[in-house]
Amino acid sequence: MKRVGMHEAKSNLSRLVQQALDGEDVVITRRGKAAVRLVPVEDQPKALSNVLGKFKGQIWMADDFDEFTPEIAEMFGIPYE
Repeated sequence: MKRVGMHEAKSNLSRLVQQALDGEDVVITRRGKAAVRLVPVEDQPKALSNVLGKFKGQIWMADDFDEFTPEIAEMFGIPYE
């Protein structure tokens, strides 16, 4: 486990983040006591393509969802044609 003080962490943040991404345990101390641990985010999507289609098959919409009906026309006060 790598332990670094707050001042060193501020000066070398990019390097410390890379070390955490590489799997090293990085702990930042304040006045000699452990304050925080740098860890990589595990569930972050790598690309937008990983998110698209995530809910496919889980959302249902009526077949006539976008159908314009006389009732809808009346609600908006417009003529139904």
